[in-house]
Amino acid sequence: MRGVVMYTAGDVRVEEREDPRIVEPTDAIVKLTATCICGSDLWPYRGLEPADHQVMGHEYVGVVEEVGSEVKNVKPGDFVVGSFVVGSFVISDNTCEICQAGFQSKCVHAEFVAQTIGTQAEKARIPHADGTLVATPGQPDPELIPSLLAASDVLGTGWYAAAAAEAGPGKTVAVVGDGAVGLMAILAAKQLGAERIIAMSRHPERQKLARYYGATDIVEERGDEGVAKIKELTNGLGAHSVVEAVGTQESFMQAIGATRGGGHLGYVGVNYDVTIPGIELFFAGIHTLGGPAPVRRFLPELIQLIWDRKIDPGKVFDLTLPLEQAPEGYKAMDERRATKVILTF
Repeated sequence: MRGVVMYTAGDVRVEEREDPRIVEPTDAIVKLTATCICGSDLWPYRGLEPADHQVMGHEYVGVVEEVGSEVKNVKPGDFVVGSFVVGSFVISDNTCEICQAGFQSKCVHAEFVAQTIGTQAEKARIPHADGTLVATPGQPDPELIPSLLAASDVLGTGWYAAAAAEAGPGKTVAVVGDGAVGLMAILAAKQLGAERIIAMSRHPERQKLARYYGATDIVEERGDEGVAKIKELTNGLGAHSVVEAVGTQESFMQAIGATRGGGHLGYVGVNYDVTIPGIELFFAGIHTLGGPAPVRRFLPELIQLIWDRKIDPGKVFDLTLPLEQAPEGYKAMDERRATKVILTF
């Protein structure tokens, strides 16, 4: 089969890989219908994480071809959406006590598998299939594929961020970051009933998409100026709910500063090299919750919303390429010429 391999930073290739096979009785083999490139894939691409002939990909939808003897929840022929835990590339069994509490990202039996499985490929072996795969109600119409693919990662991550920030009726929500996750957090905040949604963005096309998903205001300022603008829009108080979806020092401090006293900050940006002065967090007096998103918690609900055509997260994909052109997809996202790239077969 064909699959994406990152030889080293900036060197992405599509080459022949061995077909996957059942190894454990809890495995499933999925023939992928579509996959995509994640913003977190850019960390090794940019040299911020090690990459040495690493197979790539952790977002996928497809059809089950084969299952192990202990798999009960999916069967050959099912169309499924997968749910690696975003940011940490973990799969969960969805049965342990912590999974049952909704934090599959901290599953007691978690396995770090994305670097050895890689779903930017024609097929993939999925361990813990019963905990990782969710079948759709039937075979989806082709136009639903991008939205279902978004549910496997960025939609679930954005939804978690908005939920962690306690977005809801009567709330003003500020979203720091206009990438795919930030845009999905806007969609989620709207669905959760937020009264006002402020998108922090300088990119005209992403601003348009933010408004499509429910943003009522756009703030282009950053850093202290961005915080000042949020407070200006909220009678000097700050937002009730803030989502941090970037992971840089500036974005994280901006998010803290934009959250009103007693408010909630949901953070899902992978925050390499971010240092938060303890005294600033202490005097901020806010609630914080975040980290790797337990996408599996939300997946059944999100699939149903997509299936019923109540949400359309697939619009977040603004570049579609065949798998063979994956290197161009990485380059386009790295250069911010694309928000999110879908790879087809």
